[in-house]
Amino acid sequence: MDIDELRSDTPGCAKVAHLNNAGAALPPRPVIDAVAGHFELETLIGGYEAAERNEAPIARFYDAVAGLLGARPDEIAFVENATRAWDMAFYAIPFADGDRILTTTSEYSSNAIAYQQVAAAKGARVEVVPDEPDGTLSLDALEAELAKGDVRLVSLNHIPTHNGLINPAAEVGRLCRAHGVLYLLDACQSVGHLSVDVEEIGCDILSATGRKFLRGPRGTGFLYVRREILRTLVPPFLDLQAADWKAPDGFELREDAQRFETWERHVAGQIGLGVAADYAAGLGMARIEERVLGLAARLREELAARPGVTVLDRGARPSGIVTFTVDGREPAAVKAAARELDVNINVTDPLAHGYDPHARPSAVRASVHYYNTDEELERLLSVL
Repeated sequence: MDIDELRSDTPGCAKVAHLNNAGAALPPRPVIDAVAGHFELETLIGGYEAAERNEAPIARFYDAVAGLLGARPDEIAFVENATRAWDMAFYAIPFADGDRILTTTSEYSSNAIAYQQVAAAKGARVEVVPDEPDGTLSLDALEAELAKGDVRLVSLNHIPTHNGLINPAAEVGRLCRAHGVLYLLDACQSVGHLSVDVEEIGCDILSATGRKFLRGPRGTGFLYVRREILRTLVPPFLDLQAADWKAPDGFELREDAQRFETWERHVAGQIGLGVAADYAAGLGMARIEERVLGLAARLREELAARPGVTVLDRGARPSGIVTFTVDGREPAAVKAAARELDVNINVTDPLAHGYDPHARPSAVRASVHYYNTDEELERLLSVL
């Protein structure tokens, strides 16, 4: 992996040390050109006409994302963001009174709010599976809960946004398959960060965003739904993209994952997201994962050696997200000081992880990507 070449392909690298990739990564030149090129074409010939001319790169999105995930193109939907992608699948599940939804202490509160809403409306129950001491989901506890029955869904995040751990997604998949239970994986922080193969993981549904580690445009997301369960899920919102009009009293849903789409969309974003998926695949996700985890491990080691700095990350196998506190300094103040030196970091929000008993009021979050360098890590350390 030629880091100098990759950085020259990323205009933002000349401006900032961007260590906020768990928020929104810097896009590479091919993604920028694809999005800007289509938008310019729209301004020159019209939006509908531009979409007709760019039918091939629009369609390429499905093949590109499917290839990155080890899925089939008909199992992929383009959605305007990861939250809506997740929602479209979750609210399509036919919950009933007494159904159990199992999740983790590290679950994102946006998802947890949806669980609570469905529980109140349908009579389902939301249950938080205990952790291992390192903060990852306890597989023994999950298996015990699955054995009790009435579990309609296991839903969890692959990588939480606030504590650096990686949940055992594939092991969860094997347990869910053994018990015949639906498995929804929020992969917002893992796609483009780790090698993610839906067959290996065994998830039925996966949602992700374009703007984070995948380095795609903001305002883009996608949904994977396993072909074998597609017909069992009726999306909460339908239009002429999701279904065909048949008669004044009838319609027919699409057979593929595009039943979760709407006709109107960010066309330039869809093209750009496809380019981002191809870009990541071209570099090789195994190489990306190795580089990201290596940089993060180096940063943790350096931070832990600094007096007054406490590294908060959990999990047996930490991710590229590094969280820490600095004695006597509010995280927001550390972020502001870093920004003055053109170093981008972020601050965690405790309200985003309401189930987590270990969540700190807030923490500094640095999230590395393969285009970051040791010199950029040193720039962050110099802030401290």
